[in-house]
Amino acid sequence: MKIGLSSEMREIDRKAEAEYGLPAYLLMENAGRRAAEAAIRLMGGAEGKKVCLLAGSGNNGGDAFAAARHLQSAGARPRAFFIGNEEHMSEAAKLNRNICDKMGVEIYQLSDERQWDKLHVVLRFSDCVVDGVLGTGFSGSLRDDTAKLMSIVNDSGCRVLSIDIPTGVAADTGAADENALKADMTITLGMPKPGQMLMPGAGLCGEVLLDGIGLPSQLLESEQIMQEVIDEDLVRSLLIPRPIDAYKGMCGSILVVAGSRGMTGAAALSSEAALRAGVGISTLAIPESLNDIMEQKLTEVMTVPVPECDKGAIGLSALPEILDKAKKQDAVLIGPGLGRAEETMELVRRFVVETDAQVLIDADAIFAFRKDPDMLAKCHKVPVLTPHPGELAGLLDMSVADLRADLLEILRMAAKQYNAIFVAKSECTIVVYPDGRAYFYNGGNPGMATAGAGDVLAGTIAGLWKGTRSDMAPVAGVYIHGSAGNLAAEHAGVGLMAGDILRNIPVARTLLEDNSTQNQ
Repeated sequence: MKIGLSSEMREIDRKAEAEYGLPAYLLMENAGRRAAEAAIRLMGGAEGKKVCLLAGSGNNGGDAFAAARHLQSAGARPRAFFIGNEEHMSEAAKLNRNICDKMGVEIYQLSDERQWDKLHVVLRFSDCVVDGVLGTGFSGSLRDDTAKLMSIVNDSGCRVLSIDIPTGVAADTGAADENALKADMTITLGMPKPGQMLMPGAGLCGEVLLDGIGLPSQLLESEQIMQEVIDEDLVRSLLIPRPIDAYKGMCGSILVVAGSRGMTGAAALSSEAALRAGVGISTLAIPESLNDIMEQKLTEVMTVPVPECDKGAIGLSALPEILDKAKKQDAVLIGPGLGRAEETMELVRRFVVETDAQVLIDADAIFAFRKDPDMLAKCHKVPVLTPHPGELAGLLDMSVADLRADLLEILRMAAKQYNAIFVAKSECTIVVYPDGRAYFYNGGNPGMATAGAGDVLAGTIAGLWKGTRSDMAPVAGVYIHGSAGNLAAEHAGVGLMAGDILRNIPVARTLLEDNSTQNQ
């Protein structure tokens, strides 16, 4: 499923009319009907229900007026409040407002105190508020009168349905005005929007319903739209079935360079996660003083003790051995629990640039490039980086707040500049490729905010490198990791640990493959 930027949705609307002959008023009619149905669902019925509709001067307001008509026809009692300039209304929006007038729908313009007082009274007795003020047209800050309106509605305690996206939430970034409307439900039109998946906007949308409102599927599925949801159908299409005559070498071999004194857990989780994800052979390069511990802790993962520096971390003298070992691998994961000793950081930088292997860079290995991220563009193959917000902000020399303000665009610029694939971990994980493709996943759960979960994700991606099509292991890994986390949460809730996710990785993958067989 594609995700639409606001500019792309405007272009789709234009093409729907210019190239397919779908007039704006017909799309508005469909949007209004779907919004009315959503409001009825939110209220638990229509007959006798009192609905307060808020309409701006754009097409979002026209959708609200169309919804008012359908609500009245269904037996509800709608009242509409208009905020904006009537001269700026589109013809389709004016048409729906005029029809509402003729149907006897009460319409008030919020232009003086009497009308604001009326709004307070109507809200007190309303079963639902339908928000059609700005939709995807918002960015920056709300105007004073709109901010006042949103604040009043938020304080009213009424259930709220927003059309497309809550007023005050930026559709492309999820940024939100301090007075942005908090919806209980959002009916999004055409395609999901990034702002419905990124915080803080995602937290203001409530339950999100999707309706195509009759837009041609060719427009909604255009290859020119570079954002996509990571879902079961997509990931199932990426997995390569294991043949009946498979052997461990055929199923891939990965090397994990990880661990230091006090952080052996990260090394164990990531190297075992690769096996759980399906790789045939997982080998862990570990500081030599920790090798005995890891040989007892890990029975299926092979270990390679390598020279270390005096801080119990892998030393620079280990570089030749690790480079040689990497030659026979399908992928190398470097970073989990590696520590930040300067000698170790120099090892990371030299290894990543010198090896011919596919490299996945996680955790402390990302830190190694803070002073010179341009080195990443020197990798022989496009590297994969798996940063959390703090690591990503540090790499890009910016604050987390500035990063979150325009996360998608910043990730696209970074992926292009450094010729790297970024797996930006957060409440919504985004995988971004150098060519601008972006994949969104927000299907995990709060229990996954636990130490070691990122190590399991990195190992899962590495373990899928040989088992997925093209360069899509990061996308498949994010989904399988999230699904495993959800399976773990069924029993552990917010008390789940990274090991619970680890144990459910093969279950999540098996469920995908079983569903694939059933759908054939």
